[in-house]
Amino acid sequence: MSLWLHGIGVARGIAIGRVVKISGTDIEIREYTVGADEIDAEIARYETAHERAKQQLRDVRAQIPAGTPQDIAAFIDTHLLMLDDSSLSEAVIGRIRDERLNAEGALRRARDALIAVFEQMDDPYLRTRQNDVEHVVARVLRNLVQSERAAPENAPEVDAEEARIVVADDITPADIILLSQQKTAAFVTEYGGPLSHTAILARSLHLPAVVGVHNARRLLRDGEQLVVDGAAGHLYASPDAPALARFRHRIARDQRYLRRLERIKDEPAISRDGTEIRMLANIELSEDAAEAARVGARGVGLYRTEFLFMNRRELPSEDEQYEAYARVVGAVTGPITIRTLDLGADKQVDSGARSGPTPNNPALGLRAIRLCLREPELFRTQIRALLRASAHGRMQIMLPMISNTLEFQQARRIIDRCRTELAAEGHAMAENIPVGAMIEVPAAAIAAPWLARTCDFFSIGTNDLIQYTLAIDRVDDEVNYLYDPLHPAVLTLVRQTIAAGEEAGIPVGMCGEMAGDARFTRLLLGLGLTEFSMHPSSMLEVKRIIIEADIAALRTRVTRALAATDLADQRSRLAELEAQ
Repeated sequence: MSLWLHGIGVARGIAIGRVVKISGTDIEIREYTVGADEIDAEIARYETAHERAKQQLRDVRAQIPAGTPQDIAAFIDTHLLMLDDSSLSEAVIGRIRDERLNAEGALRRARDALIAVFEQMDDPYLRTRQNDVEHVVARVLRNLVQSERAAPENAPEVDAEEARIVVADDITPADIILLSQQKTAAFVTEYGGPLSHTAILARSLHLPAVVGVHNARRLLRDGEQLVVDGAAGHLYASPDAPALARFRHRIARDQRYLRRLERIKDEPAISRDGTEIRMLANIELSEDAAEAARVGARGVGLYRTEFLFMNRRELPSEDEQYEAYARVVGAVTGPITIRTLDLGADKQVDSGARSGPTPNNPALGLRAIRLCLREPELFRTQIRALLRASAHGRMQIMLPMISNTLEFQQARRIIDRCRTELAAEGHAMAENIPVGAMIEVPAAAIAAPWLARTCDFFSIGTNDLIQYTLAIDRVDDEVNYLYDPLHPAVLTLVRQTIAAGEEAGIPVGMCGEMAGDARFTRLLLGLGLTEFSMHPSSMLEVKRIIIEADIAALRTRVTRALAATDLADQRSRLAELEAQ
């Protein structure tokens, strides 16, 4: 009998294969007290498992094929850095000595303490980095309990000619990389969301993936035939012959479509009625610039800087930041928008950690530009590094979580003072460095007409804008079904922001996930958006829609749709745009 399951589709595509169930981070351990005379031996046991975990990751790193996107290797590098950091080991060894816990128990408690800190983080992307802690700890735990249940070589046997559909509670980046080289056609996990490691890696590897399928390991049988629809978030277990034929036809059609998309990578993104759209990429490493250029990106619309500040004890110096920024600015073909620090008081590096209670709601607390204005030296160091790096290419600076003009003006004054200081010191800088605001707070979208008078550009961060507007957390799978980019309130704020930019004559872009989702491309064109920034893997499909679009006609249709007073009628009109 066929079985239909639903989750969150995070990597598009259809795959057919046999179920292979594994355990990723869900490892059963015993916690017990060790004798005083056993403490040193227990510490040695932990250190051996820790060193073995590092060697395992180095081995995986060495197996990554040449030409693989850099962001895939970056996950392994991040885990190696975490294992090289003494903080985790010191916490575990301290618990073994002070509490006389066995190594597994001490490691689990140290993990829980770290995850508690990550769970207080406000930025959804950064909050999901608690996965790094869980995955690193899981690898050490597997060594401690000598359990390699997640290892591909111990997975249940399937026919060598058939593809595998890996089903797990969660999957570590190292296991994803190994499994992707062993006829794995798709991934299914019980936990996770659009920003989980599984989602990010699956998109980079172009493998379909569905996450958040609760009880998948209990409901699916090893060796059972399974269809994964990564776009719809659907699973079909034991499909009948007609269903299999339909899905195989869709796979063949999708493959032909992807081959056609490759032909337009060097074409300009100009609509059918002659409107040119700027296509930019979101990147995290300087090495990602090559992949962005390969698919035709004309620059970078979002480069995050938080990674320089995390998983370390000391704040990065001006020179260290300058070298990192100069490297990425020099690697990018075209302009690059670098976002200033978007961390909060609850998630600074250890050297900047605060004492006192953790904020009840850090998403509404001291973070991003608020923290930078509260601690101007932190901000000045980054700004000086950015201004120096501007000499290496076309760079602009984006300030996150701006909610009013006063914040922007204060930040602008600091930037101007830093420029004056650097000029006096003889440092080279670009003559013109635009400074803009990331519109991700509803107040900023509402106040966009006033902000547009002081900003050089806007970039709409839809991820946070949707969450703040709808008062939901999309990382929380209890409420993420409420995450709705098409909610009338969200679309009204996006339209107001674009209109304010047009009125003031400043560029308005979008760097949130909505920009890279082809389902919304026609809608955004109809709202007047002329700059899209997205993960390189989404670039060609969005460009294809732009090239085929009549933007003037889309503007008329979107205006009529948003004017509809009946929500069902509005949804129907917007769905027609997607179905074109």
